[in-house]
Amino acid sequence: MSGRIEQIRARLAAELAPLELEVEDESHRHVGHAGARDGRGHFRVRVVSAAFRGQAPLARHRAVYAALGDLMQTDIHALAIDARTPEEV
Repeated sequence: MSGRIEQIRARLAAELAPLELEVEDESHRHVGHAGARDGRGHFRVRVVSAAFRGQAPLARHRAVYAALGDLMQTDIHALAIDARTPEEV
């Protein structure tokens, strides 16, 4: 799983140039959940980036999903997102 966290971090860092980035694997909380059976994980990310300025929350989430690309299909079953601008923290 740590490889997945590093992949998530690398993609978000490359696309969003975050000032703060936290990635937490919450898969252990979902053992037995239908989405966990295929091996994909449950993650929580906190991203603080100037790239989010002027964006509504939905647009911020879309930016995170776009940065993660195919990981959303291959490695991530569920993703909780906290996306803020530097002024919001």
